[in-house]
Amino acid sequence: MLIVLTILSSCKMDGIVIPEVANVPLALSTPDSNVVLNQKLAKNAAVTLTWTTGTNHGTGASISYVLQIDKKGNKFSKALNLNIGKAVYSKIYTTAELNDSLLNRWKFAANTKSQLEARVVAIISADNVKPDTSRVITLNVTPYLPVTKTLYLVGDATPNGWDIANATQMIADANDPTIFRFQGVLKVGDFKFPVNRNTNWAQDMYMRTSDTQMYLHLGGAADESKWHISESALYKIEVNLLDLTINIIKLGGPAYSNIYMVGDATPNGWDIANATPMVQNSNNLYQFTWDGILTPGDFKFPVNQNTNWGQDMFMRDPASADSSKIYLHHGGASDDNKWHITKGGWYHITLDLANNTISCKPLSLYIVGSATSIGWTITSAIQLVQDPNLPYIFTYTGALVAGEFKFPVNRQSDWGQDMYMMLDNTHMYFHKGGASDDSKWTITQAGNYVLTLNVKALTIQIQKQ
Repeated sequence: MLIVLTILSSCKMDGIVIPEVANVPLALSTPDSNVVLNQKLAKNAAVTLTWTTGTNHGTGASISYVLQIDKKGNKFSKALNLNIGKAVYSKIYTTAELNDSLLNRWKFAANTKSQLEARVVAIISADNVKPDTSRVITLNVTPYLPVTKTLYLVGDATPNGWDIANATQMIADANDPTIFRFQGVLKVGDFKFPVNRNTNWAQDMYMRTSDTQMYLHLGGAADESKWHISESALYKIEVNLLDLTINIIKLGGPAYSNIYMVGDATPNGWDIANATPMVQNSNNLYQFTWDGILTPGDFKFPVNQNTNWGQDMFMRDPASADSSKIYLHHGGASDDNKWHITKGGWYHITLDLANNTISCKPLSLYIVGSATSIGWTITSAIQLVQDPNLPYIFTYTGALVAGEFKFPVNRQSDWGQDMYMMLDNTHMYFHKGGASDDSKWTITQAGNYVLTLNVKALTIQIQKQ
């Protein structure tokens, strides 16, 4: 015995591992065999299955495990076989994972208790040793019917009216996709919530029970109950599809719904009766934007086109070192602080009346995408060349390979910037940073190309050399 112990000790010193003998009966268990799934707990653990090591029958060989789950009565003929691998003794199913399998793999009915069977198979990596199989356990499970993953606003109160093919998309909460939100201008009229943009109007919709409650209208049903907006304004809407609640908050709006540009830097000069109108952001009434050519000179922002020049205006805050702050000049006061353009070009201007800020930047365009030499590395996006005489014309000349491309206005790595995207092969549209749309052009044949963009006419020419 002393000699044997000495040999074993010597083996360990030499780095030789003496395998242990696994000798525990194989058994599968779960702490709770009765589970009612709830979508509110979609990310939480629903079922935890654990098993013992089993035995390698004295071979010293490793053991790998296969977990088998099937509908009760199938006798594992259509089992879900999960190759767990070695030295892993548990499997956790989240609520969402298990619910998806119950509905889509085993076709169980939602809100009805059903039964699964589970067992684990231990495979010993040694010749002439048969796998061991645990005793079968039964799980009683009740799946839920998941709420829709998409939701839209439609109605004459909404931005796109009753055009359901272009219904306004609600935004799902990043942490809880059963909550959807909308913020924007609603007009006097009605609205409801379809789950898709099918033009046959037969889809499911969420409709009004009360000002704060809703119900799921099943496609084809005759009921028709909508919410009504009595005053046009900026609104925030939040709906919870699990609680069937809705919260409609009127956010109000700025003191002015019209802002104009006037000055020798602007298209119509100092002709205030024809001052250039800015565009109010329908999703944020405090923001006004303008895109176009500015020439060397001055400008400011009256709130109307009255020719007596006695109106309120937004002017440059002289206390702002970078001219990014605005203040409200009251009609008749003597102050007259204007912005000055030193270099003409195509500019994008944004006035934010909520924060009293202005952004006035000359437009730069870049190309990015798998068709370009830099791929989707937006921080290395290739800058287009601006025509010095026609500043709304931008050109890219160079090689393109088979792939996609679009045109951001900067190289910010967060991808939240404005871009020009594909409307069709000869037209483009202005994508607002943060919006979900992502329409790109596609190159099918590699070669040298000239791309000519006209941001004034929103056109693009794609010419292969």
